[in-house]
Amino acid sequence: MSVIKNNSDFLFLYEAINCNPNGDPDQENKPRMDYDTQTNLVTDTRLKRYIRDYFMQEGFDVFVAMEEGTKVNPDTKFVAVVEKLLADPSKAAKFFEGNEEMAKAYADVIKEKKDSEGVFKALQTKKNKKLNYFILEKLVRDTFLDIRLFGSAFAVKEFTRAYTGPVQINWGYSLNKVYQIDSNSIVTIMNDDSSTFGKDYRVHYSLLSFHGVVNKHAAKTTGLSDRDMEKFRDGIWSAIPSLPTRSKLNQYPKLYLEIIYNDGYHNGHFGDLRNLVKCEPKAEVGDFKKVRSFSDLMVDFSALEKLITDHKGGVIKDVIIKTVEGISFNS
Repeated sequence: MSVIKNNSDFLFLYEAINCNPNGDPDQENKPRMDYDTQTNLVTDTRLKRYIRDYFMQEGFDVFVAMEEGTKVNPDTKFVAVVEKLLADPSKAAKFFEGNEEMAKAYADVIKEKKDSEGVFKALQTKKNKKLNYFILEKLVRDTFLDIRLFGSAFAVKEFTRAYTGPVQINWGYSLNKVYQIDSNSIVTIMNDDSSTFGKDYRVHYSLLSFHGVVNKHAAKTTGLSDRDMEKFRDGIWSAIPSLPTRSKLNQYPKLYLEIIYNDGYHNGHFGDLRNLVKCEPKAEVGDFKKVRSFSDLMVDFSALEKLITDHKGGVIKDVIIKTVEGISFNS
């Protein structure tokens, strides 16, 4: 598969209705807010978690995974993956297929290791550094979609390397001012034979916006391909409504727009694309405090539409747009 050849910027909007888009653990799990601007915030890690969970649901291998609701330690996961792969002679043979030098180096390790040692432990010597880097890079390029997209760092003895993700995403914020639902209700959350009590914090309506980049230079390191990007676009669009929970129900994508640049142009050429979108309550609604749905807002994409029209064929190579009914976007 060929590695992507162009840089791009993307804009992603989704709505959150009567839910808690991203609880703040330092604030009793209240919706994360910037109270100076009265805007709702969502971290990039929350959005990536949605996407990773969706990938797992679709059957893709994900490195930064959740098991039984708990994040797996990356170093522990890496050791387990390598040991499982290389402990099976047939899988190991297929893994090194096509590279005689590395196949021989691995065969030498197996030949020298003691019966009491695991495969991974036998690899952890400086003389096997080239072999180890081959194993690590091949796992990234052939197995873990989320590392090819978002990167990761490895800090296991003789397997120390950091991969910068080609796909980087800013924190999201709401385009509208957001207000929390007044509620003194106490909810009960059952956990096996015990239960916990807490308040149920939610927002009335939030139109959340993310800006991100896809960098072709970082893609050379992780092997991010055009096919991977197709999976990413499906993931960012489909993940949130596909994985509803009690506090995250009623969240739906509204717009994904990606500007792909021609050769010679870098990420952020036009800045944060969110700055080109205006959002106001409709005249009949009058105030952001009364907004309860997308139809209560007037979202203006005209500045973004003009930018695309003015630069298509020059700075801009292509534009990928996905919207839902009710959003008109001309480009």
